[in-house]
Amino acid sequence: MNEYNRHVIEEFRANAGSVGGPYEGAPLLLLTTTGARSGRAHTTPLMYLGDAGRLVVFGSKGGAPTNPDWYYNLRAHPLATVEVGKETLPVRATVVHGEERRRLFDAQVEVRPQFADYAARTTREIPVVVLERV
Repeated sequence: MNEYNRHVIEEFRANAGSVGGPYEGAPLLLLTTTGARSGRAHTTPLMYLGDAGRLVVFGSKGGAPTNPDWYYNLRAHPLATVEVGKETLPVRATVVHGEERRRLFDAQVEVRPQFADYAARTTREIPVVVLERV
């Protein structure tokens, strides 16, 4: 996965946020977090949902039984950076719960039905994380 992500990140940066393959036409951002244990910077390409000026990301990990590393990084260090198109923004991450989580997850399923499949593959609740510009 690291080699795949590296290729997507390079393509994203070379083409002002546009990439091909499975991400073609999808809203994509690059999330750079601080490692929860290492303290090192980690960049991950993620699909996102826009919501009233906020960016929303989903810890689906394709329906795997565990949350993605970036989720734990944000829990430990909620300040991060996102790249959207040509713009780089400092953000603060907040994990949402309850009705807001349901609303945002349902909205993502509406535009990207595969997220319903990811939820069906796992017993964990897929985290929903709101990124707000700092």
